[in-house]
Amino acid sequence: MVASAQPNQVRIVDFNFDPLSLNGTVGTPITWTNAGPSNHTITANDGSFDSGTILVNAKFSFTPTKAGTFAYHCSIHPTMQGTIVIV
Repeated sequence: MVASAQPNQVRIVDFNFDPLSLNGTVGTPITWTNAGPSNHTITANDGSFDSGTILVNAKFSFTPTKAGTFAYHCSIHPTMQGTIVIV
């Protein structure tokens, strides 16, 4: 996939996160936009954040409070997976 043009933003397109991995910083919000035809979630594998259901054309923002690598997935479509790396 082609990386997103907007910093700190992930687009949900069809059944993929774009980009699959995003670098961010502590205290700076990361926003996911559901640009696909289906509802999705942003659910951290370690349970540190969960969007609940994100409807089509809706957004979810998360502001990381600690550094680390955080894998996440869509709980509705578990094959959808991504990562944020926070410094």
